[in-house]
Amino acid sequence: MADAYEYKVVELREKLIGGKMSGAKLEGILNDHAAQGWRLKTITSAEIKGRIGPGGVEGMLITFERLATR
Repeated sequence: MADAYEYKVVELREKLIGGKMSGAKLEGILNDHAAQGWRLKTITSAEIKGRIGPGGVEGMLITFERLATR
């Protein structure tokens, strides 16, 4: 039987990381998830819907994967 994986997607809005893409903050997020057994799969630039008003803000979708626990 093939291994089964589970996935987690984290929305990272530019506004939440100090108005610019901070390498140190991104590194912290990656390391926090790695400590929980998650492995980085992809980072995608995206327009993420904001809470107020139309449109969105620039941000990233960070996708992690790990072997599913049974």
